[in-house]
Amino acid sequence: MFLDSIKECYEALVIAKFLALLYSYLKISISKNIVPDEIKGREIHHSFPMTLFQPRTVRLNHQTLKLLKYWTWQFVIIRPVCSVLMITLQALGLYPSWLSWTFTVILNLSVSLALYSLVLFYHVFAKELAPHSPLAKFLCIKGIVFFVFWQGVVIDILAAVGVIRSHHFWLDVEHIEEAIQNVLICLEMVVFSVLQQYAYHVAPYSGDVEKKMLNKKRE
Repeated sequence: MFLDSIKECYEALVIAKFLALLYSYLKISISKNIVPDEIKGREIHHSFPMTLFQPRTVRLNHQTLKLLKYWTWQFVIIRPVCSVLMITLQALGLYPSWLSWTFTVILNLSVSLALYSLVLFYHVFAKELAPHSPLAKFLCIKGIVFFVFWQGVVIDILAAVGVIRSHHFWLDVEHIEEAIQNVLICLEMVVFSVLQQYAYHVAPYSGDVEKKMLNKKRE
């Protein structure tokens, strides 16, 4: 449980830092209040259910970009807070099934909002971000978070309805769930490691190094 919580907190940080990477591609700095003039005023169209809380169409400005940043960073805060509470309550023996599902709903809403902000930003700036291949990068990030989170929910449901059972007195259902989750993650990481070689290719970062080395040899 403790190691799973650390891993999931790291995944939350990855989502937030990925949005920061997209901001840097477009030379946006929230802390320094820098928004390039060519992207100011761009229309952002919200989808349901966000239209219940936000206007359907808003204009891009510093406040809008700051809001998108907050939507990603709230998951970075909520994830570890929920993890600490879950670990503490389990250690105290105060962790009924209804409370487990409450945490699941909270985390589901939190991660959905964080991913929504990434999708929204990419949709608005897909053309400008195209040279950096952000879609492949985004799918790798989203895929890891998506599979790890939702397969955990599915495993919990299968255990709750009795599909996953323990047939050995020394191995309870919780440990079987953890084992299944870990095996699936190991298999998925092999696939994602191959995909990330293409999404995060070394070529954009190696050209300058090669030029510098060549210049040194000439000198």
